[in-house]
Parts: sequence; structure tokens; C-alpha cells
Amino acid sequence: MEHKKTLVLGASENPDRYSNMAVRKLSAHEHPVIALGKKKGTIGNITIETEQQAFNDIDTVTLYLNPANQKEYYDYILSLHPKRIVFNPGTENDELSALAQKNGIKAQEACTLVLLSTGQY
Repeated sequence: MEHKKTLVLGASENPDRYSNMAVRKLSAHEHPVIALGKKKGTIGNITIETEQQAFNDIDTVTLYLNPANQKEYYDYILSLHPKRIVFNPGTENDELSALAQKNGIKAQEACTLVLLSTGQY
């Protein structure tokens, strides 16, 4: 299985949040994970970053922010040059999807947790 370095945008320490579940499940599937959220914290052994950093080799950005909260991250996401952006349920955004496609990035409306559990990640 190919390990896909993934940035989880909207990460939360709250174990009931889907972003938290995604970080844990990605890690369990041995995908390198970067968690980015509003508040510092940890999910297992993964630190939640709060600063937009220039990470290299990002395969996937998976979104857990509603479209209004995504706007401030548009340039940042595009600057990472990921291969794809996963728009999880509730994060669908035609504007960012169009920007992604214009920049050669696959925009996928899907659930990261489902993709992982069905072997489609």
C-alpha cells in the first residue's frame, strides 16, 4: 500500500470530531499525518499545528472546515501542491474545487473515513 502524506485541516483534540477520527485512522493505516487546527494539542502522538507551514510532499489535503472557514486557507492549500483535496461531508466548496482543478489538483467529494475503511484511500 502506498503511504500518502496527508494534511488534516480543521484537526481537533476532541475524540468525537471526525477530524480527530481521521487523524487516528490515517495514522493507523500508516499514512504520515500533519494535523492543522485552531488550537494546539495532540491526537495520539501527533501534534496539532496552528501555523501554516510549508510542508513538502503532501499527497492529500482532507478538509474538516466549512466553506466560509476555508477561504483563509485557499492560497496555503494551493501552495502545498497536493495531488488531491478531499472535501468531507459538509465541506463541499465549488469555489475551492474550481481553484484546485485549475491548478492541476484533483478535487474529491468523499469521506476520508469511508475511503480508508473501503481501501480506496
